[in-house]
Amino acid sequence: MDSKKLTRRILIALVAGAVVGIALTFAPESFFGPLDKYVLDPVGQIFINLIMMLVVPLVFVSIVLGTAGLGDPAKLGKIGVFTVTFFLTTTAIAISIGLAVAYVVKPGTAGIFDTSNLDGYTPGEAPPIMETLINIIPENPIAAMSSGEMLQIIAFAIFIGIALAYLSDKTKGIYNLFEQANEILNWLVMLVMRFAPYGAFALIASAIGGAGLDAVGSMLSYMLTVIGVLFLHALLIYSLAIWLLGRGNPVKFFKGFFPAMTVAFSTSSSNAALPVAMKTAQENLGVRKEISSFVQPLGATINMDGTAIMQAVATVFISQVYDLPLTFTELLMVVLVATLASVGTAGVPGVGLIMLAMVLNQVGLPVEGIALIIGIDRILDMLRTALNTSGDAACAYILSERERRKEKKA
Repeated sequence: MDSKKLTRRILIALVAGAVVGIALTFAPESFFGPLDKYVLDPVGQIFINLIMMLVVPLVFVSIVLGTAGLGDPAKLGKIGVFTVTFFLTTTAIAISIGLAVAYVVKPGTAGIFDTSNLDGYTPGEAPPIMETLINIIPENPIAAMSSGEMLQIIAFAIFIGIALAYLSDKTKGIYNLFEQANEILNWLVMLVMRFAPYGAFALIASAIGGAGLDAVGSMLSYMLTVIGVLFLHALLIYSLAIWLLGRGNPVKFFKGFFPAMTVAFSTSSSNAALPVAMKTAQENLGVRKEISSFVQPLGATINMDGTAIMQAVATVFISQVYDLPLTFTELLMVVLVATLASVGTAGVPGVGLIMLAMVLNQVGLPVEGIALIIGIDRILDMLRTALNTSGDAACAYILSERERRKEKKA
């Protein structure tokens, strides 16, 4: 299917799903409950499962090929350092913008919030950062693949790729096998994407119908603040990075990458959107395959700009709701903790709320306040994921363009 036609169908499905979701907020629970349980949720989950089925093999094969394609371990190291530095820098900027805008808008003062019965959220435990770093090297690569431990899969794939690069002609047959596997997986991605409009419709209808207009209305100021900062970060920070570092046209970038953003929005998962994001970056943006195959899977695991924005706005929102002002030192602590936690909690399920709980604990705000935002978090998660995926592609695009310029000079 033509990518433009597919994108158009997904957009139509998202709009239709939003309309149906709003309509369902007026329907009695006796109608929405069974419809969501037996129709919307199963259709959405089948779509996500179909994509997730391909994520682990695609990440493994892509990073092996990308690492082997880069060849020189020193070059791989430079790209790795640039990638991690780019993600940490944009995350710190995202948090700073989120805090600044939240203090200007004051979303926590826009309504009357009952905080007397907020005991519905218990945060999960985030592992110590040293434990996360140690666990990057898998004891059992097969177990890591079966449980979807992305950092461990990436680490193992890098070792295999380096070995293929060093052994060169001796392992030409294995390298060809990986290339053939990559062709199979890309074909399967396009097959699964034919189902995307139906999955997108079901997921957005379920998310809006489940949240309800009351929850959305009461949290409108908070939602609009987060959404505004997400767009500001994309249009300002990513655009400047693409223009200054990649010497590219931001409008062309976002236009070319838009199909992947719609998939990221509908699935709310950077990993689920990864197959389409890589294909779109390579075909529409001209990102080199070996760079896309290394940077984007890594970004899907550690790049959390959208989540960082949510944490910044939510921290200020909760401090305003409870009337507990934050000092300048505490604001700096929010930036530091959230930035480091984006790497320290990489790959942890439900990482957004876990990281928010860490930040709130660090500055002495009540973690129970998270219960205020849980109801509408799924809707915002869609936009956060679209931003995160765009950041991954922006980094890959910048690196690809820099490599092209180096080769031209040489």
